[in-house]
Amino acid sequence: MYDYSRSRRATRALIHLENLKHNLEQIREIVGPDREICLAVKADAYGHGAVGISMAALKYGVSRLAVSNLDEGKELRQAGITAPILLLSYPHEEEYEEIVENRLEPLVGDEEYLQRLNLIVRDKGAAPLGIHIKIDTGMGRIGCPPEDAPFLARLADTSEGLTIAGICTHFPVGDSMEEEDIEFTEQQTLTLSSIKKEILSMNIDPGLVHAANSGGILLHKNSHLDMVRLGISAYGYHPDSRMSRTEDLKPVMELKTAVSFIKTVHPGQTVSYGRTWQAEEQCRIASVPVGYADGYFRLLSGKSDFLINGKRYPIAGRVCMDQLMINLGQNRDIKIGDEVTVFGPDPEGPDAAELADLIGTIPYELTCALTKRVPRIYVS
Repeated sequence: MYDYSRSRRATRALIHLENLKHNLEQIREIVGPDREICLAVKADAYGHGAVGISMAALKYGVSRLAVSNLDEGKELRQAGITAPILLLSYPHEEEYEEIVENRLEPLVGDEEYLQRLNLIVRDKGAAPLGIHIKIDTGMGRIGCPPEDAPFLARLADTSEGLTIAGICTHFPVGDSMEEEDIEFTEQQTLTLSSIKKEILSMNIDPGLVHAANSGGILLHKNSHLDMVRLGISAYGYHPDSRMSRTEDLKPVMELKTAVSFIKTVHPGQTVSYGRTWQAEEQCRIASVPVGYADGYFRLLSGKSDFLINGKRYPIAGRVCMDQLMINLGQNRDIKIGDEVTVFGPDPEGPDAAELADLIGTIPYELTCALTKRVPRIYVS
Protein backbone atom coordinates (compact mmCIF):
# COMPACT_ATOMS: atom_id res chain seq x y z
CA MET A 1 0.00 0.00 0.00
CA TYR A 2 1.18 3.53 -0.75
CA ASP A 3 1.54 6.15 1.95
CA TYR A 4 -1.35 8.53 1.34
CA SER A 5 -0.84 10.45 4.58
CA ARG A 6 -0.21 13.76 2.84
CA SER A 7 -3.70 13.84 1.38
CA ARG A 8 -6.98 12.35 2.48
CA ARG A 9 -8.43 12.21 -1.00
CA ALA A 10 -8.68 8.77 -2.55
CA THR A 11 -7.91 10.06 -6.03
CA ARG A 12 -4.27 11.00 -6.44
CA ALA A 13 -1.43 10.93 -8.94
CA LEU A 14 1.64 9.05 -7.81
CA ILE A 15 4.75 10.44 -9.49
CA HIS A 16 7.37 7.70 -9.66
CA LEU A 17 10.70 9.49 -9.58
CA GLU A 18 12.64 6.26 -10.06
CA ASN A 19 10.91 5.91 -13.44
CA LEU A 20 11.89 9.48 -14.34
CA LYS A 21 15.49 8.67 -13.48
CA HIS A 22 15.29 5.48 -15.52
CA ASN A 23 13.92 7.30 -18.57
CA LEU A 24 16.59 9.99 -18.36
CA GLU A 25 19.25 7.29 -18.18
CA GLN A 26 17.77 5.71 -21.31
CA ILE A 27 17.96 9.03 -23.15
CA ARG A 28 21.50 9.64 -21.90
CA GLU A 29 22.56 6.33 -23.43
CA ILE A 30 21.08 7.41 -26.76
CA VAL A 31 22.56 10.92 -26.94
CA GLY A 32 25.90 10.14 -25.31
CA PRO A 33 27.73 11.72 -22.39
CA ASP A 34 28.71 15.02 -23.98
CA ARG A 35 25.39 16.52 -25.03
CA GLU A 36 23.35 18.66 -22.71
CA ILE A 37 19.81 17.59 -21.89
CA CYS A 38 17.12 20.24 -21.56
CA LEU A 39 13.89 18.95 -20.02
CA ALA A 40 10.58 20.50 -20.99
CA VAL A 41 8.66 21.17 -17.78
CA LYS A 42 6.04 23.38 -19.38
CA ALA A 43 2.36 22.74 -18.63
CA ASP A 44 3.29 21.81 -15.05
CA ALA A 45 5.78 19.25 -16.36
CA TYR A 46 3.12 17.69 -18.59
CA GLY A 47 0.88 17.44 -15.54
CA HIS A 48 3.49 15.83 -13.26
CA GLY A 49 4.28 18.94 -11.19
CA ALA A 50 6.93 21.31 -12.52
CA VAL A 51 8.81 22.07 -9.32
CA GLY A 52 9.05 18.49 -8.08
CA ILE A 53 10.03 17.12 -11.49
CA SER A 54 12.57 19.89 -12.10
CA MET A 55 14.32 19.39 -8.79
CA ALA A 56 14.55 15.65 -9.35
CA ALA A 57 15.62 15.92 -12.99
CA LEU A 58 18.45 18.33 -12.18
CA LYS A 59 19.80 15.69 -9.81
CA TYR A 60 19.50 13.06 -12.53
CA GLY A 61 21.68 14.78 -15.13
CA VAL A 62 19.43 17.39 -16.76
CA SER A 63 21.29 20.70 -17.08
CA ARG A 64 18.55 23.02 -18.37
CA LEU A 65 14.79 23.36 -18.15
CA ALA A 66 12.24 24.69 -20.62
CA VAL A 67 8.93 26.43 -19.96
CA SER A 68 6.21 27.90 -22.13
CA ASN A 69 5.47 31.17 -20.36
CA LEU A 70 6.73 33.66 -17.83
CA ASP A 71 4.59 32.40 -14.94
CA GLU A 72 5.98 28.90 -15.34
CA GLY A 73 9.51 30.26 -15.22
CA LYS A 74 8.77 32.42 -12.18
CA GLU A 75 7.37 29.41 -10.33
CA LEU A 76 10.68 27.60 -10.76
CA ARG A 77 12.73 30.62 -9.73
CA GLN A 78 10.57 31.17 -6.65
CA ALA A 79 11.18 27.53 -5.71
CA GLY A 80 14.91 28.30 -5.64
CA ILE A 81 15.85 26.71 -8.96
CA THR A 82 18.88 28.50 -10.44
CA ALA A 83 19.51 26.33 -13.52
CA PRO A 84 19.14 27.94 -16.96
CA ILE A 85 15.49 28.08 -18.05
CA LEU A 86 14.51 28.43 -21.70
CA LEU A 87 11.34 30.37 -22.51
CA LEU A 88 9.91 28.56 -25.52
CA SER A 89 6.95 30.78 -26.48
CA TYR A 90 6.74 34.46 -27.30
CA PRO A 91 5.58 36.56 -24.31
CA HIS A 92 3.36 39.62 -24.15
CA GLU A 93 5.40 42.82 -24.27
CA GLU A 94 4.35 43.71 -20.71
CA GLU A 95 6.25 40.61 -19.54
CA TYR A 96 9.63 41.56 -21.02
CA GLU A 97 11.00 43.17 -17.86
CA GLU A 98 10.16 40.17 -15.71
CA ILE A 99 11.86 37.87 -18.20
CA VAL A 100 15.03 39.81 -17.56
CA GLU A 101 14.46 39.97 -13.80
CA ASN A 102 13.95 36.20 -13.62
CA ARG A 103 16.91 35.49 -15.91
CA LEU A 104 14.91 33.37 -18.33
CA GLU A 105 16.55 32.59 -21.68
CA PRO A 106 14.00 33.56 -24.33
CA LEU A 107 13.75 32.22 -27.86
CA VAL A 108 14.06 35.27 -30.12
CA GLY A 109 13.12 35.32 -33.79
CA ASP A 110 12.78 38.97 -34.76
CA GLU A 111 14.72 42.22 -34.48
CA GLU A 112 12.16 44.21 -32.47
CA TYR A 113 11.97 41.67 -29.63
CA LEU A 114 15.76 41.42 -29.56
CA GLN A 115 16.21 45.19 -29.38
CA ARG A 116 13.58 45.60 -26.65
CA LEU A 117 15.23 42.99 -24.47
CA ASN A 118 18.61 44.60 -25.00
CA LEU A 119 17.30 48.04 -23.92
CA ILE A 120 15.66 46.61 -20.80
CA VAL A 121 18.86 44.86 -19.73
CA ARG A 122 20.88 48.02 -20.30
CA ASP A 123 18.39 50.24 -18.46
CA LYS A 124 18.43 47.91 -15.46
CA GLY A 125 22.20 47.67 -15.46
CA ALA A 126 21.80 43.90 -15.37
CA ALA A 127 24.28 41.31 -16.55
CA PRO A 128 23.89 40.34 -20.22
CA LEU A 129 20.91 38.07 -20.85
CA GLY A 130 21.36 34.85 -22.77
CA ILE A 131 19.00 34.43 -25.71
CA HIS A 132 18.42 31.61 -28.19
CA ILE A 133 17.91 32.62 -31.81
CA LYS A 134 14.85 30.71 -33.00
CA ILE A 135 14.90 29.75 -36.67
CA ASP A 136 11.80 28.54 -38.48
CA THR A 137 12.96 25.71 -40.72
CA GLY A 138 9.52 24.23 -41.27
CA MET A 139 7.37 24.30 -38.14
CA GLY A 140 5.65 27.51 -39.26
CA ARG A 141 5.06 28.72 -35.71
CA ILE A 142 7.64 31.20 -34.35
CA GLY A 143 11.14 32.01 -35.48
CA CYS A 144 12.97 33.91 -38.19
CA PRO A 145 13.50 32.69 -41.76
CA PRO A 146 16.84 30.87 -42.10
CA GLU A 147 18.29 33.68 -44.20
CA ASP A 148 17.69 36.19 -41.37
CA ALA A 149 19.47 34.21 -38.66
CA PRO A 150 23.00 35.55 -39.36
CA PHE A 151 21.70 39.12 -39.14
CA LEU A 152 20.08 38.45 -35.76
CA ALA A 153 23.25 36.74 -34.58
CA ARG A 154 25.30 39.80 -35.51
CA LEU A 155 22.80 42.08 -33.82
CA ALA A 156 22.83 40.01 -30.62
CA ASP A 157 26.61 39.71 -30.65
CA THR A 158 27.04 43.47 -30.82
CA SER A 159 24.32 44.19 -28.25
CA GLU A 160 25.61 45.31 -24.89
CA GLY A 161 22.81 43.61 -22.96
CA LEU A 162 22.63 40.23 -24.70
CA THR A 163 24.66 37.12 -25.35
CA ILE A 164 23.89 34.26 -27.69
CA ALA A 165 23.16 31.21 -25.54
CA GLY A 166 22.16 29.14 -28.55
CA ILE A 167 20.49 28.81 -31.93
CA CYS A 168 17.65 26.40 -32.46
CA THR A 169 14.75 25.13 -34.50
CA HIS A 170 11.78 22.82 -33.95
CA PHE A 171 10.65 19.62 -35.69
CA PRO A 172 7.00 19.27 -36.72
CA VAL A 173 7.39 15.64 -37.87
CA GLY A 174 10.43 14.48 -35.93
CA ASP A 175 8.42 11.53 -34.60
CA SER A 176 7.19 10.34 -38.01
CA MET A 177 8.58 7.28 -39.76
CA GLU A 178 7.17 8.26 -43.15
CA GLU A 179 9.97 8.58 -45.70
CA GLU A 180 8.92 12.08 -46.75
CA ASP A 181 8.84 13.24 -43.12
CA ILE A 182 12.21 11.69 -42.35
CA GLU A 183 13.71 13.59 -45.27
CA PHE A 184 12.01 16.80 -44.12
CA THR A 185 13.46 16.48 -40.62
CA GLU A 186 16.92 15.65 -41.92
CA GLN A 187 16.79 18.74 -44.12
CA GLN A 188 15.85 20.88 -41.11
CA THR A 189 18.95 19.59 -39.30
CA LEU A 190 21.12 20.32 -42.31
CA THR A 191 19.72 23.85 -42.55
CA LEU A 192 20.44 24.54 -38.89
CA SER A 193 23.96 23.13 -39.21
CA SER A 194 24.57 25.31 -42.22
CA ILE A 195 23.47 28.39 -40.29
CA LYS A 196 25.84 27.44 -37.49
CA LYS A 197 28.73 27.35 -39.96
CA GLU A 198 27.81 30.74 -41.37
CA ILE A 199 27.62 32.30 -37.91
CA LEU A 200 30.99 30.78 -36.97
CA SER A 201 32.47 32.22 -40.18
CA MET A 202 31.43 35.65 -38.87
CA ASN A 203 33.60 35.01 -35.78
CA ILE A 204 30.47 34.77 -33.63
CA ASP A 205 29.90 31.98 -31.13
CA PRO A 206 26.43 30.49 -31.82
CA GLY A 207 26.26 28.91 -28.36
CA LEU A 208 24.38 25.65 -28.01
CA VAL A 209 22.89 24.40 -31.29
CA HIS A 210 19.73 22.41 -30.60
CA ALA A 211 16.76 20.98 -32.43
CA ALA A 212 15.85 17.46 -31.28
CA ASN A 213 12.65 16.89 -29.35
CA SER A 214 11.69 13.38 -28.19
CA GLY A 215 11.03 12.26 -31.76
CA GLY A 216 14.32 13.67 -32.97
CA ILE A 217 16.19 12.04 -30.10
CA LEU A 218 14.74 8.60 -30.86
CA LEU A 219 14.72 8.69 -34.67
CA HIS A 220 17.29 11.23 -35.89
CA LYS A 221 20.75 10.80 -34.43
CA ASN A 222 22.18 13.58 -36.59
CA SER A 223 19.83 16.05 -34.93
CA HIS A 224 21.28 15.62 -31.43
CA LEU A 225 23.83 18.40 -32.04
CA ASP A 226 24.95 20.20 -28.83
CA MET A 227 21.77 19.74 -26.79
CA VAL A 228 18.47 17.87 -26.97
CA ARG A 229 15.14 19.17 -25.69
CA LEU A 230 13.47 16.24 -24.03
CA GLY A 231 9.72 16.10 -23.56
CA ILE A 232 7.24 13.24 -23.43
CA SER A 233 9.84 10.45 -23.43
CA ALA A 234 11.12 11.66 -20.05
CA TYR A 235 7.64 11.03 -18.70
CA GLY A 236 7.55 7.50 -20.06
CA TYR A 237 5.85 7.64 -23.45
CA HIS A 238 6.89 7.60 -27.07
CA PRO A 239 5.83 10.70 -29.03
CA ASP A 240 3.90 8.54 -31.50
CA SER A 241 2.23 5.24 -30.63
CA ARG A 242 3.25 3.85 -34.03
CA MET A 243 6.94 4.17 -33.25
CA SER A 244 8.99 1.03 -32.69
CA ARG A 245 9.31 0.85 -28.91
CA THR A 246 12.87 -0.38 -28.57
CA GLU A 247 13.54 2.03 -25.70
CA ASP A 248 12.51 0.82 -22.26
CA LEU A 249 10.52 3.83 -21.14
CA LYS A 250 8.44 3.70 -17.96
CA PRO A 251 5.41 5.90 -17.28
CA VAL A 252 6.15 8.30 -14.44
CA MET A 253 2.55 9.13 -13.53
CA GLU A 254 0.17 6.64 -11.94
CA LEU A 255 -3.39 7.85 -11.44
CA LYS A 256 -5.04 5.93 -8.62
CA THR A 257 -8.30 6.11 -6.73
CA ALA A 258 -10.38 3.77 -4.56
CA VAL A 259 -13.78 2.12 -4.59
CA SER A 260 -16.21 4.37 -2.71
CA PHE A 261 -19.50 2.50 -3.14
CA ILE A 262 -20.73 -0.87 -4.43
CA LYS A 263 -24.22 -1.95 -5.37
CA THR A 264 -25.91 -4.78 -7.23
CA VAL A 265 -27.86 -4.04 -10.40
CA HIS A 266 -30.27 -6.35 -12.16
CA PRO A 267 -30.86 -7.11 -15.86
CA GLY A 268 -32.33 -4.12 -17.63
CA GLN A 269 -31.17 -1.53 -15.11
CA THR A 270 -29.17 1.41 -16.48
CA VAL A 271 -26.16 3.24 -15.07
CA SER A 272 -25.06 6.90 -15.34
CA TYR A 273 -26.17 9.87 -17.41
CA GLY A 274 -28.04 9.29 -20.64
CA ARG A 275 -28.79 5.67 -19.65
CA THR A 276 -26.32 4.55 -22.29
CA TRP A 277 -25.29 1.42 -20.37
CA GLN A 278 -27.74 -1.33 -19.47
CA ALA A 279 -27.05 -4.46 -17.43
CA GLU A 280 -27.43 -7.66 -19.42
CA GLU A 281 -27.25 -9.76 -16.27
CA GLN A 282 -27.09 -9.25 -12.54
CA CYS A 283 -23.75 -7.67 -11.65
CA ARG A 284 -21.98 -5.50 -9.12
CA ILE A 285 -21.22 -1.86 -9.91
CA ALA A 286 -18.44 0.05 -8.15
CA SER A 287 -18.45 3.83 -7.95
CA VAL A 288 -15.08 5.60 -7.77
CA PRO A 289 -14.39 9.31 -7.10
CA VAL A 290 -12.71 10.34 -10.33
CA GLY A 291 -14.30 12.16 -13.25
CA TYR A 292 -13.80 14.68 -16.00
CA ALA A 293 -13.26 17.48 -13.46
CA ASP A 294 -10.14 15.56 -12.44
CA GLY A 295 -9.03 15.33 -16.07
CA TYR A 296 -10.39 11.89 -16.92
CA PHE A 297 -11.95 12.53 -20.32
CA ARG A 298 -15.67 12.01 -20.82
CA LEU A 299 -14.79 10.64 -24.25
CA LEU A 300 -13.56 7.50 -22.47
CA SER A 301 -17.14 6.64 -21.53
CA GLY A 302 -17.92 3.08 -22.57
CA LYS A 303 -14.35 2.41 -23.69
CA SER A 304 -11.86 2.19 -20.86
CA ASP A 305 -10.79 -0.41 -18.31
CA PHE A 306 -9.50 -0.12 -14.74
CA LEU A 307 -7.15 -2.30 -12.75
CA ILE A 308 -8.40 -3.60 -9.39
CA ASN A 309 -6.52 -6.27 -7.44
CA GLY A 310 -4.59 -7.35 -10.51
CA LYS A 311 -7.57 -7.70 -12.86
CA ARG A 312 -9.16 -5.37 -15.40
CA TYR A 313 -12.77 -4.27 -15.23
CA PRO A 314 -14.66 -2.13 -17.78
CA ILE A 315 -16.31 1.23 -17.23
CA ALA A 316 -20.11 1.20 -16.96
CA GLY A 317 -21.86 4.18 -18.52
CA ARG A 318 -20.71 7.73 -18.92
CA VAL A 319 -17.94 9.47 -17.01
CA CYS A 320 -19.48 12.02 -14.63
CA MET A 321 -17.87 15.23 -13.40
CA ASP A 322 -16.68 13.75 -10.11
CA GLN A 323 -17.34 10.02 -10.33
CA LEU A 324 -17.57 7.08 -12.68
CA MET A 325 -18.81 3.53 -12.38
CA ILE A 326 -17.07 0.22 -13.04
CA ASN A 327 -18.68 -3.12 -13.91
CA LEU A 328 -17.30 -5.74 -11.53
CA GLY A 329 -19.37 -8.51 -13.07
CA GLN A 330 -19.91 -11.34 -10.60
CA ASN A 331 -16.81 -10.55 -8.53
CA ARG A 332 -17.66 -10.39 -4.84
CA ASP A 333 -14.11 -10.09 -3.51
CA ILE A 334 -13.72 -6.39 -4.26
CA LYS A 335 -14.58 -4.19 -1.28
CA ILE A 336 -15.09 -0.51 -0.57
CA GLY A 337 -11.66 1.07 -0.16
CA ASP A 338 -9.86 -1.24 -2.61
CA GLU A 339 -7.37 0.60 -4.80
CA VAL A 340 -8.21 1.29 -8.42
CA THR A 341 -5.51 2.07 -10.98
CA VAL A 342 -6.84 4.42 -13.63
CA PHE A 343 -3.61 4.44 -15.63
CA GLY A 344 0.09 4.09 -14.97
CA PRO A 345 3.20 1.93 -15.28
CA ASP A 346 1.66 -1.38 -14.15
CA PRO A 347 1.79 -3.62 -17.26
CA GLU A 348 -1.39 -5.37 -16.17
CA GLY A 349 -3.43 -2.18 -16.44
CA PRO A 350 -3.87 0.62 -18.96
CA ASP A 351 -1.32 3.37 -19.41
CA ALA A 352 -1.95 6.85 -20.81
CA ALA A 353 -0.96 5.73 -24.30
CA GLU A 354 -3.62 3.01 -24.31
CA LEU A 355 -6.30 5.43 -23.19
CA ALA A 356 -5.15 7.99 -25.73
CA ASP A 357 -5.46 5.45 -28.54
CA LEU A 358 -9.05 4.74 -27.48
CA ILE A 359 -10.10 8.34 -28.15
CA GLY A 360 -7.73 9.27 -30.96
CA THR A 361 -5.39 11.55 -29.06
CA ILE A 362 -1.89 11.43 -27.53
CA PRO A 363 -0.70 10.59 -24.00
CA TYR A 364 0.55 14.17 -23.54
CA GLU A 365 -3.07 15.33 -23.50
CA LEU A 366 -4.11 12.90 -20.78
CA THR A 367 -1.27 13.71 -18.39
CA CYS A 368 -1.57 17.46 -19.03
CA ALA A 369 -5.33 17.30 -18.46
CA LEU A 370 -5.01 16.15 -14.85
CA THR A 371 -6.42 19.04 -12.84
CA LYS A 372 -5.01 20.78 -9.79
CA ARG A 373 -7.51 19.15 -7.45
CA VAL A 374 -5.71 15.84 -7.92
CA PRO A 375 -2.76 15.83 -5.50
CA ARG A 376 0.64 14.80 -6.87
CA ILE A 377 2.57 12.59 -4.50
CA TYR A 378 6.22 11.96 -5.28
CA VAL A 379 7.43 8.45 -4.54
CA SER A 380 10.79 6.81 -5.12
